[in-house]
Amino acid sequence: MSFSQLGLSDKVIGAIDAAGYKTPTPIQEQAIPHVLARRDVLGIAQTGTGKTAAFVLPMLTMLEKGRARARMPRTLILEPTRELAAQVAESFEKYGKNHKLNVALIIGGVSFGDQDSKLLRGVDVLIATPGRLLDHSERGRLLLSGCELLIIDEADRMLDMGFIPDIERIGKLVPFTRQTLFFTATMPPEISRIADNFLHNPVRVEVSKPATAATTITQLQVAVGREGHEKRDTLRRVIRAADDFKNAIIFCNRKREVALLHKSLVSHGFNAVALHGDLDQSARTAALEAFRTGNAKLLIASDVAARGLDIPAVSHVFNFDVPHHADDYVHRIGRTGRAGLTGTAITLVAPLDTKSVAAIEKLMGMPIPWMGEPAAADAPASGEPRESRRPRGERTQRGGRGRGRERQPRQETSQAQDQPVQAPNEPMQAHREAAPAAQSHPPIRQEPKPARTPQAQPKREPAVADSDGSHLPAFLLRPIPIKA
Repeated sequence: MSFSQLGLSDKVIGAIDAAGYKTPTPIQEQAIPHVLARRDVLGIAQTGTGKTAAFVLPMLTMLEKGRARARMPRTLILEPTRELAAQVAESFEKYGKNHKLNVALIIGGVSFGDQDSKLLRGVDVLIATPGRLLDHSERGRLLLSGCELLIIDEADRMLDMGFIPDIERIGKLVPFTRQTLFFTATMPPEISRIADNFLHNPVRVEVSKPATAATTITQLQVAVGREGHEKRDTLRRVIRAADDFKNAIIFCNRKREVALLHKSLVSHGFNAVALHGDLDQSARTAALEAFRTGNAKLLIASDVAARGLDIPAVSHVFNFDVPHHADDYVHRIGRTGRAGLTGTAITLVAPLDTKSVAAIEKLMGMPIPWMGEPAAADAPASGEPRESRRPRGERTQRGGRGRGRERQPRQETSQAQDQPVQAPNEPMQAHREAAPAAQSHPPIRQEPKPARTPQAQPKREPAVADSDGSHLPAFLLRPIPIKA
């Protein structure tokens, strides 16, 4: 089937031919006709299968009729990250070059003044992240009452990043009669319940099993130690030994680990850039541009770059840290092997990551082969063998010079048994001299304490015994003169 058979307009077909695409992908072939028929669509497909074009192309056809009004966008696309929102805006520039549509990008890190001026002129397509969109709405600069089409892209990522309350608020701002599209690569149960609230009699388009990777990706695991420098050494060795290496994205779980790994790779002569949420928008854009143009061979990133970024020529993906959620693994390795190309995904697995890897293999429905020896589960933290670990009931001496040493057991010798029992009134020093010589610590010599001198008590007035036996202070018994 060709794009001309999907019901798209001639302007859109001309832009597709100029881009060099001949046949639609399965998600595009099944979703575009339903979108043009004004049906709600729930699209599930692997990363890199063209989900963005599945809603951009029919939107361009539908927006050829009508005109936008000031501060009232006609369509709204919600994205979880700034990079993914900017990528969707590039898709509209690519496929909508034959259209005269106003496209506004509302994301964080950009001044409100420039965005307000775009909204004031009227917007046909509004691409936004949930937080900045609500900021404009609360300021009274944006009205969503005229929105005809709502697209929620990467819906499962919205759940992971905590955007679901914001999505529910936005859903109350748009008309009830709007058309809604959900596109995602994974479908956890929480997203299914949210989709039921947003979609009305939707058409479910599922072209592949949820949480599966493309067959063009070779997945491998490498066993590493627990220490950070051991993981970095292993990563550098694997990068140098990789076959057909062109460029790679390296994923870490934490922003601090991204900065530390970037500094380490640069110091070892690698051409690398970093991308994480703490960077400002200009630095993030510059890092992505350097990686896309080939000026940087390595992109160290957090999961902010794991969803939806379209960089077709990525040859390798390295998971420096095993993702906490199994679904994130699918999105990470989906950055390679896109558009029919082959790719390699290598995960560094520490001994404590075996449970996370087992969850990933269960989700994928297949085991991931190892490069070399597999990682040992529950390995000792300090590298000593399991047998040398201290028994659970054995205590250690704490505090002082002997901290960290094992307490020596008391040794009962015949010498100690032959000593007579000291009388209670004998001094303690004699009892210490009778202790065995094999004590782990020398006896502590105790100095005799000085005799305690009684303190001078304050002088009190003598008490006087009353006739009934009670005692009264003397000042109460003084006579009081009474005037006549």
